[in-house]
Amino acid sequence: MTTARTTTVDRRPELDAIRTLVVVGLVFFHSALVFDENDDFYVKNADTTSITTVLAGFAVLWAMPALFLIAGFGSWHSMDRRGPGGFARERLQRLGVPLLFAILTFLPVPPWLRLKAVDPGYHESYLAFLPKFYTVHLDLADFPFVLGGDYFETGHLWFVVLLLTFALLLAAASRWAPRAGEAKEALARAVGRRGVVLLPAVVMSAICAFVGMEEAFAGWSRWAYLLFFLSGFLLASDDRFRVAMRRDAVPAAITAAAVFAVTGPVLLTAGDDPFTAMTAHAIVARALFGFAGWCAVVAILGLLDRRNTTRTPREPSRAYLYLAVAALPIYVLHQPIVVAVAYGVVRWDAPIIVKYLAIVTAALTLTLAAYEFLVRRTRLTRYLFGMRLR
Repeated sequence: MTTARTTTVDRRPELDAIRTLVVVGLVFFHSALVFDENDDFYVKNADTTSITTVLAGFAVLWAMPALFLIAGFGSWHSMDRRGPGGFARERLQRLGVPLLFAILTFLPVPPWLRLKAVDPGYHESYLAFLPKFYTVHLDLADFPFVLGGDYFETGHLWFVVLLLTFALLLAAASRWAPRAGEAKEALARAVGRRGVVLLPAVVMSAICAFVGMEEAFAGWSRWAYLLFFLSGFLLASDDRFRVAMRRDAVPAAITAAAVFAVTGPVLLTAGDDPFTAMTAHAIVARALFGFAGWCAVVAILGLLDRRNTTRTPREPSRAYLYLAVAALPIYVLHQPIVVAVAYGVVRWDAPIIVKYLAIVTAALTLTLAAYEFLVRRTRLTRYLFGMRLR
C-alpha cells in the first residue's frame, strides 16, 4: 500500500465490459417496461405484470451508477491528457454534438408514438407534431434540464445531459481547486484501512433519503449520480483506491446483497410515492437503497478488476472491441427503436413472453444495423454520434 502512490494509466478492460453490458442491457430493460404494471412507458401492452419490477430491481441498483462512475474514471484520464479547457471541448464534442443531433432528428419519435398509442383517434403526422415538441420555455429550477415544454423532453438522453453537465462543472471547478491534491492524498492514505472505501455509502444513503429519488432517472437522484461521477474521477487518480476496491470487494458484495434483500420489501411497502415521500418508512427505504447501491458498485468493480501480470496480454475479441466502441451510439439510438418496434408488437394477439422476445430481438437487430450502416462508416456520422473519427 505504501508503494502504490503513483497514478495509474493501465487500461481497465473490465470498465469497457461493464459499460457495454449496461448499454446493451438497456434494450432488454426498456423492452420489459412495455409490460411493467407500474412504469409509465411510452407504449404499453394491454396485459402487464409485476415480475418485471422485481427482476429489474437489482439492475436499477447498480447499472446507471456504474456508468456514471466509469465516466468519471475516463474523465480523469481525459483531463490529465488535455487539461481542463481541452477536456471541456472534448466533452462538448463527444456528448454535446450527439445530444443536439438526436434532439433535432429522432428524439421526438417516442413522445409522438405515445400520443398515438394512448389515443387511437390521434392521426397527426410526425412532421406536424414536431413544432409542438420544439415549443419550449426556460425552467432554471430543474437544472440542468433547463428547457421544458408540454411535449419536449430529453427522454433517455437524460444520462447524456447529466454527464455533460457534470463534466463541464468539473472542468470549471478544477481551475479553482488548488488544494484538491492534498485532499486526495489524505483520502488515498485513509483507504489503507479496511472498510474505508465503503464509507461513501453513508453519504449516498443520506442523499437518497433526504434529497429523494427520481423515477425518471432510473430511480436515483441526479445528485447521487454526481457523487458516483466524482467518485470515479477520484478513484482513477491513484492506484491505492483501486487496491482498496479489490481488497474490500467481497465484504462489499455481502453487504450489498444483505441490505438489498431488506430494501426491496421496505421500498415496495413505502406507500404510493416512495421516491419522494418524507414519511419515516419511505426515508428508511431510500436510505437502504442508496447504501446498497454504493456497496454493489464497489463490489462489481472490485471483483472484476484483475491485473494482467503476463508479458503478452490476451487480445480482446473483435466482437468485444466492436461493442465497446459502439456504446454511446447504441445508447443514443436504442430507445426510439424499442418504442417503434413495441408500438407494432403490442397489437399482436400473443403471450407476453412472445411479444417481449420479439421486441428485444427486433430492437437489438435494428439498433446494431443502424449503428453499422448509418453511423460508423462515415466521418460525418461518427462525429454526429460522438465517436472518434477513426
